[in-house]
Amino acid sequence: MVRRRAFTREFKLEAVKLIRDRGVSTAQASRDLGVHANVLRKWVRDFEADPKQAFPGQGQMKPEQLEIERLRREVTKLKAERDILKKAAAYFAKDQA
Repeated sequence: MVRRRAFTREFKLEAVKLIRDRGVSTAQASRDLGVHANVLRKWVRDFEADPKQAFPGQGQMKPEQLEIERLRREVTKLKAERDILKKAAAYFAKDQA
């Protein structure tokens, strides 16, 4: 099995600076750093979209992602509660008949 290479936030930031600030082409930076050019382009796009939240790291989510995850957990819990109430209502309705 081939493991994916992991890059630190600092490495990604330096690669983006190399391209944006120093004017090195993406192709040249790709050769110099040993990272595919498409990956470098994605890093540049991610950085330009949100410089402060770019490259949060493994296990660290952006605030929007944290909120989405919290809401998903809440939806799952509410569905479980709804299903329990449905079963209880059906049980008591059967008792009444």
